[in-house]
Amino acid sequence: MTRSVRRTRRILKPAGVGAAALLALSACSSSDSSTDQADKPAPKLSGTVTVFAAASLKESFTALGKQFEKQHPGTKVSFSFNGSDSLAASITGGAPADVFAAASPKTMAIVTDKKGTAGTPATFVRNQLEIATVPGNPHKLSHLKDLAAPGLKVVLCDRTVPCGAAAQKALTAGKVKLTPVSYEQDVKGALTKVELKEADAALVYKTDVKSAQGKVEGVEFPESADAVNDYPIALLKDAPNTEAAKAFIALVRSAEGQKVLSGAGFLRP
Repeated sequence: MTRSVRRTRRILKPAGVGAAALLALSACSSSDSSTDQADKPAPKLSGTVTVFAAASLKESFTALGKQFEKQHPGTKVSFSFNGSDSLAASITGGAPADVFAAASPKTMAIVTDKKGTAGTPATFVRNQLEIATVPGNPHKLSHLKDLAAPGLKVVLCDRTVPCGAAAQKALTAGKVKLTPVSYEQDVKGALTKVELKEADAALVYKTDVKSAQGKVEGVEFPESADAVNDYPIALLKDAPNTEAAKAFIALVRSAEGQKVLSGAGFLRP
């Protein structure tokens, strides 16, 4: 009886060692597999990325688009710049796009309320208003209340677009009432009126004054602090080119992208 038990134990011992060896080999194999997965390069990006972006982002996003194409040969970034509300309406109406960058959370909400984004939008920059007037500031504008001077031709963005909503907040904060000569559908439209001297002044973003490169003169005013706009960006739910769109958003939010945006006059989020 004792001899039989001993014999059985002698047989089982090597079997246990073999099982342990197999488990160790399996673990190594699994580890090697994980390492192989980690070492795999990211898939190469290609195709067109369609970006719908607020008009005030035109200069900085155009620069970032060229940068993206250089970093990812075989890709192309196609932009549609307009008032954020118009872009949001196009997206909810079925216009094909990959990325939406809006000039306010309110206009982004038009898309998110329809469940049109993949994930939560992220604020990537902020923007502040400034008075744009003709070079030399012949009307001696120095305060927001100066825009209410008799005979002064002032242009505002339409109330439905972010720059217009921000302007109304600033005017309310400053208790200033004025009747503009026109309401424009986006901030570039308001800026152009001053550039062409069809208006004496307009309330636009600081970034737009900077992008005008001397064609207008900027006048800061304290009430603008009450009307700073957050700019959210999001991947769209039905994006035709998801991977490239994610990469473009990553560039915008990266230190490299933030440097371009800060250089254009945007505030960090």
